[in-house]
Order: sequence, then C-alpha cells, then structure tokens
Amino acid sequence: MPGVHTENPLGEILSDQADVERRVGELLRDHEEQVVNRWAQSVDAPRDELLELYRAILGAIEQGGGDLADLRGLLTELSRSRARVGYSPAETSKAVFGLKGAFYEIVVADADTEVLRGFIRFARLIDDLGLFTFEAYAEAREKIIMDQAEQLLELSTPVVKLWDGILAVPLIGTLDSARTQVVMEKLLEALVETGAEHAVIDITGVPAVDTQVAQHLLKTVFAARLMGAECVISGIRPQIAHTIVTLGIEFGDIVTKTSLADALAHAFRRSGVQVSGRPATHVTVRAEQA
Repeated sequence: MPGVHTENPLGEILSDQADVERRVGELLRDHEEQVVNRWAQSVDAPRDELLELYRAILGAIEQGGGDLADLRGLLTELSRSRARVGYSPAETSKAVFGLKGAFYEIVVADADTEVLRGFIRFARLIDDLGLFTFEAYAEAREKIIMDQAEQLLELSTPVVKLWDGILAVPLIGTLDSARTQVVMEKLLEALVETGAEHAVIDITGVPAVDTQVAQHLLKTVFAARLMGAECVISGIRPQIAHTIVTLGIEFGDIVTKTSLADALAHAFRRSGVQVSGRPATHVTVRAEQA
C-alpha cells in the first residue's frame, strides 16, 4: 500500500546476527576435538576440564548467549580449584583466553567473512568470561586466606586440660581483638564441656603487654567468671609487671603469678588438692578428704 513501509531493519539485523552465531556454533561443534586439543596444548589445564568448559561455551552461543549461570558456575569452580593449588590469577584467566587463539586458526582456515564477523563477537564473549574468571579467582583467594587465618588462630590458642577441673590457655605472640575473641570462645566452650572451675591464662609467650592487651585479658577473665570459673593469669615477668604499673592498669582482684607452675599450684589449692614437694624432684598430689 502507498505510504506504508514493510521493511524491518532491526529484524534484518537480528536475523543476520543469529545466522552469524549459528555459523560460529557449527564451526565450534564440527571442530571440537581439534580446537580443544590446541587449547589444551596452549594452556596449563587438564583436557577434560577444558572440554567441559568448551561445551558449556558452545551451549551458551547456540542459545544466543542467554542464561550463563551454568557457565559461570564452571568458571567459579575452575578459579577456586586453581586458587587452592597456587596458580596465579593471570594463569587462571589465561586458561580461558587461550580458547580464542585455538579457535582463530579454524576461523582463518575457513576464510569466511561472515565467520570472521562472528569471531569478533565470540572474542568479546571470551574476554568477558576471562575477566569474570579473574574476579572469581580474587574472591576465592580472599576466602582461602580468611579461612587460613581463622585456622591459624585456632591452632595458636589451644585450651589444655591440666587436671580435673583445671584448664590452661597458653598464649604465644601478639594478642589482638580477633585473637582475644577466639580465646574467649574456646575457653568458654571448654568450660562448658569439662565443667572446670579453674582456668590459667599463661602469657609467658606474649612479647609485650600494653593497655589494649590488658583490656583483652580482663575481658577474657570476666567472661570466664560469668561461667562460674576462676581465672589466674601467669607469666607476669618483671618487664611486663613494670609496664603494667607504668600504664596504670588495674587488674583488681584477678590473681596473677610469675609462672605456670605457680598458677597451677594456686589452682590446686583452690580446688582442694594438696601439693607437697620432696627433696628429690618428686611432687605428691593428694586430694583432700571431704
């Protein structure tokens, strides 16, 4: 009809893009083994792992680049596994970028202008996936570092059972807020599990005590008291005692001892256990009769 335009330029463009993507998808499917082999030779990654990723990328292209959730899931797992074994983020993302070079050889051999146009869009997709892999690696590595830091805190703050009803927490190294939180949690858990009424916090291995460290120790002692346990702080060396006095830190009625042995002897007495030494190196421990 006059004055009515039946052309649909947008529809033609979309149809053209679909044809290009279909042609790229056909090349990828027809040359799967060849491309995957070249890809595996160019990067440091297992062929089976690359093949699974290759087919996921092919599926995304054949579906028009719609839902990439499964593909991103594979890339996230790839990043996590490589972060755990010590690969660098560059090495991890290059494992994805390497697909472009492996497929480009097939595109050049095909010598089709339409396919070359499709390869440009394909390369952009791989670039986006490579950047996603880099970001996923960074997140995975950060999570691994945080987990390792928590594990180190756990290992550096053991709670030891010295005697029935008596626990000890030997501290070595700097005592900060994060570590104090772990100390309190582990000590309180151990008090509940064992029903102990006495705990010795030994700071012989703590290099220095300042106001912050002292406050952390006081919080731990008060938390234990709320659980019905008496705490003794041992390892108060002359230098630390001088620092505490100089800073004006008040420990109040908290019992302090110079050594773990003195603290243990105090805990024995408080729990009704008699300790007597003999001329040699023997020590006799006897529970008082009710």
